Order: sequence, then C-alpha cells, then structure tokens
Amino acid sequence: MSDSPTTPCELALEGVTYRYYSLPQAQRDPELEGLAHLPFSLRVIAENLLRHAHAHDVQPGMLRALASGERGFEIPFRPARVLLQDLLGVPVMVDFAALREAIARAGGDPLRVNPQIPVDFVVDHSIIADVAGSADAARRNVEIEYARNRERFAFLAWCQGAFRNFRVVPPDSGIVHQINVERLARVVWTGERTTGNGEAGNAEVFPDTMVCNDSHSTMVNGIGVLGWGVGGIEAEAAMLGRALMLRVPEVLGVRVTGELPAGATATDLVLTITEALRRVGVVGKFVEFFGPGLTALPVADRATIANMAPEYGATCVFFPVDQKCLDYLAFTGRDAAHVALVKAYTQAQGLWRDAATPAPRFEAQIDLDLSRVERCLAGPRRPQERVALGETARKFTEAMPTLARDSRAAPTRRVAIADRDYTLGDGDLVIAAITSCTNTSNPSNMIAAGLLARNAAARGLSSKPWVKTSFAPGSKVVMEYLERAGLKSPLEALGFHLVGFGCTTCNGNSGPLAPEIEAAVRDEQLVSVAVLSGNRNFEGRVHPYARAAYLASPPLVVAYAIAGRITLDLETEPLGEDARGAPVYLRDIWPSADEIADTLQASLTPDMYRASYERLFEGAREWQALRGKSAPLFPWSGDSTFLSRPPFFDDVPREPPPLPGLRGMRALAMLGDMVTTDHLSPNNTIAADSPAAHYLTERGVARGDFQTYGFRRGNHEIALRGTFASGRLKNEMVPDREGAYTKLQPEGTTLPIFDAAATYRERGVPLIVFAGREYGAGSSRDWAAKGPALLGVRVVVAESFERIHRSNLVGMGVLPLELKGARRTDLRLDGSESFDVTGIDDDYAPRRELVLTIHRQGGETERVPVTSRIDTDEELVYYRHGGILPYVYRELVASI
Repeated sequence: MSDSPTTPCELALEGVTYRYYSLPQAQRDPELEGLAHLPFSLRVIAENLLRHAHAHDVQPGMLRALASGERGFEIPFRPARVLLQDLLGVPVMVDFAALREAIARAGGDPLRVNPQIPVDFVVDHSIIADVAGSADAARRNVEIEYARNRERFAFLAWCQGAFRNFRVVPPDSGIVHQINVERLARVVWTGERTTGNGEAGNAEVFPDTMVCNDSHSTMVNGIGVLGWGVGGIEAEAAMLGRALMLRVPEVLGVRVTGELPAGATATDLVLTITEALRRVGVVGKFVEFFGPGLTALPVADRATIANMAPEYGATCVFFPVDQKCLDYLAFTGRDAAHVALVKAYTQAQGLWRDAATPAPRFEAQIDLDLSRVERCLAGPRRPQERVALGETARKFTEAMPTLARDSRAAPTRRVAIADRDYTLGDGDLVIAAITSCTNTSNPSNMIAAGLLARNAAARGLSSKPWVKTSFAPGSKVVMEYLERAGLKSPLEALGFHLVGFGCTTCNGNSGPLAPEIEAAVRDEQLVSVAVLSGNRNFEGRVHPYARAAYLASPPLVVAYAIAGRITLDLETEPLGEDARGAPVYLRDIWPSADEIADTLQASLTPDMYRASYERLFEGAREWQALRGKSAPLFPWSGDSTFLSRPPFFDDVPREPPPLPGLRGMRALAMLGDMVTTDHLSPNNTIAADSPAAHYLTERGVARGDFQTYGFRRGNHEIALRGTFASGRLKNEMVPDREGAYTKLQPEGTTLPIFDAAATYRERGVPLIVFAGREYGAGSSRDWAAKGPALLGVRVVVAESFERIHRSNLVGMGVLPLELKGARRTDLRLDGSESFDVTGIDDDYAPRRELVLTIHRQGGETERVPVTSRIDTDEELVYYRHGGILPYVYRELVASI
C-alpha cells in the first residue's frame, strides 16, 4: 500500500521499546494530511488500516479516501479481541466445537480450529431472580443457577481447556460490559511482532479494539476503546481471524456544554440523548462527543451514555482518551506502567484529547446542553420513548388503549388478590428492579439510590407488598462501596436485597412473580407495570405479565417501589405518609448533589477494584469442580436437551452450489414496525403449549424443568422451535391472535409457525417474511437469523433493518431486501400470495436493485422494486456460500 509508512516508529518507555505505526508520520504525506482532522473514532480505524497495510484485503487508496473525507466505502477491520456473553456465546462455542468435529471428519486436524485472537467469555446472563426480597436471595439464586446450568457450564469449562486464546470469567462475577470497562479493557493493546524471518521483534503497541456478541459492548467506548456489537456469526468470523468488512460510517459530533442540574442523574441524561439521537437518525453511524462540557463529564457518565448506543441505533458512541480516562484506569486498579503507556502512546499517535484539542471535522453535529436535562423515564415499550417524570402518569393513561388486550381507554380495572389485604389494578407495579450494566456501573447512580432509600426508611416509608423488588449490580465493587457507605441496609429495608451479580431483569431474567399476582394479572388481563434501571423495555422482554415497562434511574426505581403504581405523579403527589401522618414527597427524600459526591468520595477507593478482580478467572468451588483436562473433540450426548451438534456443517459440499432460486415463495409472517430479536428468538420461559415444550415432553422433561429458550439455545432443536416464539408477536396473517401462529397456504389453515414451516419444507416451498421499519432491533441474537434460515426462510423484505440483524441474516444465507420508497402496507398483502425475487445473477453486486413479484390469489401480478441489503463484497461472498459458516468450513477443508 503506497500511502502508508514502510517503517514503524518506536516508542521507548521505562526500558521497553515498542513499535507502532504512526498516524502523525503518515500525515506528512500531503494526500494524508486530512487524517489529522478525522474524528477520533475514525483515527482508530485509520490506524487499523495503516498497521495492516500489507494484508491482501487492504487496497491502495483506502487510507487516502478516509483522509479525504470519503464515507460509505468498504474497508477491512481487524479487532484486537472478541468478547462474548453466555446466553449468546454458548451457540458460538457450540459452532466452534461442531467445526472441530467437521474438520476431523474431513480428515483434518481438529486442533487447527482455535480462536486466532484473544477471546474473553463472561458468564453473566444465566442468573435469574428466582428468589428476591430476602437476605439469602443471592446465595439461593446462585445455587439454582449452577443446578439449572450445570451441563452448559461443564461445556464452557471444556471450552476453556480445549481452545487456545480463550478465557472464561465464571458465574456470579458481574455483567460482561462492566467487567470489560473495569478490568478487561486496556485502552492500549500490546503484542509481539515477528520479524521477516519469523523471529520475535519488539513489542507492538496499538489501540485496544473489540467486538462483542452483545450490542451493549459499546459501553467500553466510554474509556476510549473502539468497539461495538456484532452477531454471533460475525464474532465467529473474527475469532477465526477474518477481517470484518465495514462501510466507513458518517460520524455525528455531539458538542457538550453546561452541567447536569440538581436532581438529574446520568440515567436522565442518557434517556434524553436516546430520544434526541433517534429523532436525528444515527442508524449505522458513529457518534462522538466533544466540546467544553466533556472535560467535566465523569467517565462513569460517559460509560452510561456509550452503553445505550444500540438504543439510539448508532454503531458506537465514542469518547476520546483524556486525563479523566487515565484517572479512571488508575482508580480501577490498572498497573501504573500500563497507564503511563496509554498516555504516551495516545499522545504520540494523535489519539489524546484535552481542552486545547481542536474539534474534529464531523459530517454533522448537534449541541447537547447538560443543564437542560430533567428527571425522566422511558416507556412503556421502547427506550426512545422518553417522558418527563411529571408527565409519566398522564402518558401511561393515554397509552392504555394500546396496552390493554381489550383496548380499554383508562386504567380502571382493579381486582382483589387471594389471601392478601390489598387489590391490584391497571398501572400497578409488579416489578421494581435495580439492574443492568447501564446504571449499576455508575457509582453516583447507586449512591443516589442508597441515600434515597435511607431517607425514605427514616421517614417510615416502605415498598408496596405487591411489588417484586430486586437488586443485581454489574460488579461486586458496587456492594463494597454501598456497605462502606452504610447504604446496603436501607436498600434492603425497602426490599432491594442482592439477588446476584449478573444481567437479570433487563434481559428478561426477572424470575416469577408471586403466584397470586400472576394469577390476577393473567385472569383479569391487567396492564401491570415494571420499572427497571436497565436499557431495554421492549414488549414482553422484562416479564410476560408486565405489559408496560419503564426505564428509570436507580433512585427512581426505589421511589416507584414505594409508590406502587405508575399512575402516581411523583412531582406533585406524596409517596406516602410518615409516622405522624404528614405527607412525604419525592423532593423531601431526594439526596443533594453534594451529599452524593461526598458519600462517593468517602466510600469508593481503588483498593476495592484491586481486591474484587484479583481472582476474576478462578470462580467458586462449583466452577472449579467442573474444570479438568479437555479432549480435542467435545463428547456430545444424544440425550441432551441443552447441547447438540448443530447441522450447519452437515453435507456441505467442497464447492458452493449455485445460488438458490427465489420463486414460488410463501409468506411465513407479516410483521409490523420495531419487531425485535426478542420477538424473533425470545429468552423467556418455554410456554407449556409450544412446539419446544412438545419436544421436551417427548424426551421426558417435566414441565417444571422446561426453563427458558435462552438457556437451551445450545440445542438447535429448541432454538429452532423457539423462533418467532414470543407470546407478544403480532403476525398480520392471523390478526385475531398473538403469538407464534401463521396461516398455511393455500389451505388457509392456522398453525404454529414451526409446524407450518415444517409442512412447507416437506413440500419444497421456500419462505419469505415481511416487516416494517427497524426489523431486528434489540439484542445481537444470532438465533434470530439462524432460526428463520433453518425454518426455510430465504428472503426478508422490510422497510429498514437494524444493523446487526441485517448482517446476521446475510451470514446465514438469508437475503435482506429493503422496500424502495414504499411501506409494507402499500403492498396490500394478506398472506395468500406467492412471491418471486429476480435480478440475482452472476454479475450480482452489493446493494443492487432487484424485483419482488407478487402473485395474487386472483391471478393479478405486481412487480415491486427492492434494494438488496447485501452491503459489501465480503457479504456477497458469504451469501454465495450459503453463509459464513459454510464459507469458513470450505476454507479450512481446502487446506487439508
């Protein structure tokens, strides 16, 4: 590559000489001087290109195009590492185990199949708040977790021994993203560089970059690490050493001014940003913060903001490295020598920001005045539905017709609860949960919650008895500083006992409600509510009996647990009465900013982080008992309902077959806007009358042991039957029903989606799915694409796609098509039609316009223009091979 330096620079620090590829040196070339004005996030991308300049897929001119301001062209990106969480990571490692076996069957060495870059796997999504509101809740939940997941955990222990470059953070350690920010992330990465004759040279230093199979991995952008969420399929490709193809994005700059007003929290700030950026439109873009207000913005607040990038639709939300970042690294226990290296390297590389740094050149920018942020929530269905605290009660009432099954206009229904001295009604809380990496990672948020709980308890207030309260922090450090501050007991007095360290309510692992509560909600069809300090509140995600869910700051979660209902205006109405009968308002117990800051300074110290993470990879006795010597091939059990060898490498020919014909397709589902991966591949408990339940029952599994789709995704038969299995799915082909149903054509018979797909497969009929805007929003759940592919879906037509899910579809050989200037309702479909897609030939290119032909039942034919959302040449290669997995298999087999 002619525009890159041929000789790396050297950086000497404390007796060690590091080699690096210098952007400032490259900028001396007049054609590359624009590198100096790039947003910091794109400077990291530029360094990645520069360092891999001699790779076969890095073309001459890429760096020049980047420096000159071109956007939208395709480049290879090679992350330094991969991060995995367990609900989505087990299927990834199951695929790796299956690939090893396939290579062995083909006569190759299975030990060749290993991650080619470092991989950290954090077990954090297996804990469920089965037990809550008691002092022994955490211990009992961990016991249940190990009993429930022993087979999955044993598989992960095997993986840790069998694969190189692979580490496991055991259960009950915290949430993947908080652990990443507090310990795993280095900001600057180092590695050995070999010389031309294969000998080791000087250590190489370069930016810490990563991808993760969880979309909220963007949290690490808060400390200057460039990373984003990918599907498990893309994660597998990166682990196998393949570059991820990236269209250079536009970057929106957010200019920060002012300071947060009294009473506003980082959660209020991030919900405000979510609403604003959704309105601007940042899907597929990078977002980068700059401006005078950034210097005063704490790293914890930056991480909170960066965590929710998926809720904006942005690929990532980046904060450059500055002194606050260095202070955070030192405070959280990073080695002093490494902190010094971060400063020296980022300053030498032009990746350091301070108050004197000129603003980069962005494609567009907006202003964010922190002083205008107010207390707020987001709900009842989506993170971008911000509502001011004082408007929440009224807005809930306005939303009632869309929340209630019978579309009643107001929260009027109340019922008596069996054997209890209270009633339950529309708008009453059934869940109040302090949970999720977004907010429990922020010490100010947690101190504020503890102080509010202390003040409330001192005034004689308590949580309502019908509210399930739980507390699941993302790091063990949280409990340490709450205990030191004397705030653990007040939280427990209001029912917020520790339920475990991991992702619980935010991910749908909220556990059961009291049986009498569930019965009342189910039988009377109440519109009950969850309030949680998480980052997602999509339909049916938090709990099947919470038809409305609101995101809120930890102190507001505590306040709503006391209120017991969303219909109470916390700005003007009292939370309750004290012992003397005097009203107590939220403003009476809300802690001041000074009190929060003073308490935090006195209670949180660096030694807490060092002690907490000293034995991060050791785990409890239960985990250590699972570890041992691992054979090269995993011993699959034919009787297992948790783990099975997936079919992705079965009968794969050495050469890719011709592209499949896309004619005579039938619609499997016709869906609306914002259909999330929770609809497409839910985590929730397996319903008793579902195809997955029938499969388990036939194999002798008792109904009480069905557990969740998430826990059983290592078995493709369960994951397949869990596709489209959300009880809140609304398939317009069956408008009178909710759930996983469709109409089999041409008969018009209503069937479960899985059963209909099986019938179509027997008939040799390919399938198509239609959807509205933002199809596939939510978690980066690869089975939301694997499942439809195995059901026989060959095409998804939508008005727009969420970034990760679109990529996952291509990675599974499913063609995503985008309507051109039309809404799906304009097509006037009812499901009785058949469909063809034409325009795919040997000259097929990314983003080509194709034709969707609709054959209506009465004989009418209509041709509709659509755009192929195979976006890159690399994706086209995957599609021609039938997906990433067959492509990688063929590559490995070809070298045997």
